[in-house]
Amino acid sequence: MEGSPRDRDENGRARNARPRDGLGRPLPYGAPGVERQPEGVPRPPDESLVEAQRLLDDGKPFHAHEVLEDAWKSAPEAERELWRGLAQLAVGLTHLARGNAKGARALLDRGARSIEPFRAEPPHGVDVGGLVDWARTATPAPPRLVGGTSPS
Repeated sequence: MEGSPRDRDENGRARNARPRDGLGRPLPYGAPGVERQPEGVPRPPDESLVEAQRLLDDGKPFHAHEVLEDAWKSAPEAERELWRGLAQLAVGLTHLARGNAKGARALLDRGARSIEPFRAEPPHGVDVGGLVDWARTATPAPPRLVGGTSPS
């Protein structure tokens, strides 16, 4: 819509400043929301995995996706598809939690395809096999990113 103001970050890039709920859905301006993850934060891979797992454990897959997306954007070329796939799995889980089965299925399938090539030699201890198997069955609770399954 021409002439409408757009939310911008400190660098002038378009960024929706509306508060968000725990699943990343926009709330009305002024409503209390969940603190958003800072964007563009470079973290070592292990730190990215720990932070994303913490957010998943807290029921915030949308926010975990933001952490994984930062890792994807800063990863070496050889690992970009792994991080992109992990971010897609988190978005798929977000759609699943929001009740959007069709969107969840699409993102979970895409994420599983992206990380599948890493199954034989998973970097950073990522449980690629467990994640791929989970994504293909689309259960609501994902296994842990690194080793084993989620706590019951």
